[in-house]
Amino acid sequence: MHILKTASMPLGRGVGGGNVGEAAADPDKRGKGGRPTSGLCIRLDFWSDRTPLHEAAYQGRLLHLRGLVAQGFHVNTLTMDRVSPLHEACLGGHYACAKFLLDNGANVEAVSTDGATPLFNSCSSGSAACVRLILQQSASIHTPCQLASPIHEAAKKGHRDCLELLLSYGAHVDVELPVMGTPLYSACEAQAANCVRLLLHSGADVQLGCGQDSPLHAAVRGGGADVVDLLLDFGADCCCRNADGKTPLDLSSSNSAVRVALQKRGPCSLSQLCRFCIRRSLGRSRLHRASSLFLPHSIKDFLLYQ
Repeated sequence: MHILKTASMPLGRGVGGGNVGEAAADPDKRGKGGRPTSGLCIRLDFWSDRTPLHEAAYQGRLLHLRGLVAQGFHVNTLTMDRVSPLHEACLGGHYACAKFLLDNGANVEAVSTDGATPLFNSCSSGSAACVRLILQQSASIHTPCQLASPIHEAAKKGHRDCLELLLSYGAHVDVELPVMGTPLYSACEAQAANCVRLLLHSGADVQLGCGQDSPLHAAVRGGGADVVDLLLDFGADCCCRNADGKTPLDLSSSNSAVRVALQKRGPCSLSQLCRFCIRRSLGRSRLHRASSLFLPHSIKDFLLYQ
């Protein structure tokens, strides 16, 4: 007979491992990586394959981590779900612990059974320092698991600094994944206006969402008038229809701020159309060069939405 106890570990962590009771039977009661997301009763052996090294890394206890490694604990020890101590350090946002593990040979490309990498966990925690550290180790920006994409995770969590770092290291701003869509779509779903703004300024295609569902559809469903205004400023099409034949206006609630934002927009002005055309001609990779064009400063600022 297994003795039961109430789960008391912090929520939102990486993969645990071992046998679980109710959480294993009902996937909807488990968070990303398989850990319970509520106070369920779990078996004691749920954590049986987690080492003190994993716990010290997640909790940011650098001195304890050093001592454990000195005692012979291997930095690439994996749980049953293939979670490494580096995964845990990054998920906890502990730069010093992550650096120590990397300096001692931790695998920067480790992939857990749910597809999470140290880079993904860094983006999930919102630690720009950990993201920069991992990227400096030449880690792959693109994950083999489509449900654990670092750029989508940073976008939907609203972690602008992490997103900016990924883009500066060459992450594809318009990568579209099944179910998740593009990073812009993820940011619009989450109403992460700061990330929506960054992606649009970085040249994200305002029309690319998830299949026929556009970022504007996602923003309208989320009820964020500020995000809707941003998308419209960058040329989002109010008349586009999703797979159900619905326009963004069809999805808006009557008398809502979102509906007002959609209805107050008339046809694009000539200056707006020119801006869209010039930005498309420059292309995403050359947008930053607009500031060096032989044009009045006011026009260059207009082209760059400054």
